Amino acid sequence: MADDVRAITQEQWRYAELIWEYHRMHHEVRRCDAAIALGCNDIGVASYAAELYQAGYFSTLVFTGANSSATAEIFPRGEAAHFRERALELGVPDAAVLVEPEAANTGQNIAFSRKVLAENGSAPISVLLVCMPYMERRAFATARKLWPQVEVVCASAPLSLGDYVQEIGDTGLVIDMMVGDLQRVMEYPELGFAIEQEVPLQVQNAYESLVASGFDSRLISD
Repeated sequence: MADDVRAITQEQWRYAELIWEYHRMHHEVRRCDAAIALGCNDIGVASYAAELYQAGYFSTLVFTGANSSATAEIFPRGEAAHFRERALELGVPDAAVLVEPEAANTGQNIAFSRKVLAENGSAPISVLLVCMPYMERRAFATARKLWPQVEVVCASAPLSLGDYVQEIGDTGLVIDMMVGDLQRVMEYPELGFAIEQEVPLQVQNAYESLVASGFDSRLISD
């Protein structure tokens, strides 16, 4: 993936780092009854889920996700299918993996995975959500809304924003995605999709500045 052609100023990078840190929940990873790895355009989520499985943090792993315009080309058989294949390559046994191939958004990721777990005899009390670093807060807020009975722990690869941008290879896209996720964190509670999350004023200011600077390709419109 070619790097974004937009030049990133030091101020924009500082704002991006503020939003990056806000999105991270900074939960202490601990053993949970099951894990759900949320489909996306980053195969690193599957790799990190496999690493957590090998470390003994859970015994059942659900990969969830169909396709979107952002993933259809790179994961033609669906996000969940490709993530499962990656986990098996890394040594996760097939018996430990469940696949949910229909979810088209984060709410469906949670709801459909819950159903798949129930159909396989699992009613977890605690769930480890494995996702992209900047998706932790929205995933947490969504799960707490849709599945309030379960304890939610969020986990993502322990990378800095700079390291993550280097892995993805597109600075502008990563900032656009973070800005889009922050908009959803702020607006989805009113729509009934997620619980309310406090957004510090400096994070709100960073968001508004980056949107004004054109980092808006992942925003949802009214």
